[in-house]
Amino acid sequence: MPDISTIALFAAASLVLTATPGPDMLLIASRSLSQGRAVGFLTYAGIALGTYCHALAAALGLSQLFLTVPVAYEIVRWAGCAYLLYLAWKTVRSHPSGASPTSTLKRLSRRWVFGEGLMTNLLNPKMALFVLALFPQFVDPNGGSMVLQMLLLATILNGIGLLVNGTVILVGSHLRARLSGFRRFPKLPQYLLAGVFTGLACRLALGSRT
Repeated sequence: MPDISTIALFAAASLVLTATPGPDMLLIASRSLSQGRAVGFLTYAGIALGTYCHALAAALGLSQLFLTVPVAYEIVRWAGCAYLLYLAWKTVRSHPSGASPTSTLKRLSRRWVFGEGLMTNLLNPKMALFVLALFPQFVDPNGGSMVLQMLLLATILNGIGLLVNGTVILVGSHLRARLSGFRRFPKLPQYLLAGVFTGLACRLALGSRT
């Protein structure tokens, strides 16, 4: 397994990476602002599970497929774009939930939100390439199971991500509570969230493998 110094260095790199605003943070922030703290944490839980999946795929060599078979990368990339646009459409079509911090989610809704975070992460091929590029630098070939080492690194990344994104979630939910009195535009949160999904889809569509 990686030694303490290696883990500390990886933790420092993870802190820099997770503190840099990106698609995951933007999605989590918009969810927290539009639907509250519980939804924000559910979204992050789905994203964190996706990180474990990418780490496992990298350990098993599956992520290498994106480097050796370019068409696989393109298929996943465009599938991710289509999924994000579908989420944008579904968000706009949904009934306004209001900005009341006391509103609760149905059980099916909780599963849906978790699944959105997971699928958004899984259908981002750049995340797979990121894990494939970063994680092996902190893995010891003679340190035991490659899978366990990758999962350990994913746990560290997710733990630090929880601290960073947890702060974003709490700030977003606090702002949501402050805005709870504004009822003139009941669908504004949906439009903002749909805009985030559309922006992420455009970014993924226009992005390159570099």
